[in-house]
Amino acid sequence: MAAFADASNTAVLSCGHVIYHAKPILYVAHDADDGGWQFLCGASSHNGSDICQLALHEILEMDDTLLDISDLPTGFVAERKKKGSDWIKRFET
Repeated sequence: MAAFADASNTAVLSCGHVIYHAKPILYVAHDADDGGWQFLCGASSHNGSDICQLALHEILEMDDTLLDISDLPTGFVAERKKKGSDWIKRFET
């Protein structure tokens, strides 16, 4: 398993569903515009108050299977049906 190229203290975004309600991370985006990472529950929408900032190492402590997509290129997203399922990667237009 590869490690993320970003430093472990890199700020990333997640949703309250993941952080506070222990829902699995089912959607990951590696933003094309700034190289930022989003680790979300896969809900169809989130409002601004649902989004939390934390360090990359904190999100990896919650789910080390994210290392499977540590090489996700910028501009791509990865989705899965449930924790442990295979990630499906695609370019986000």
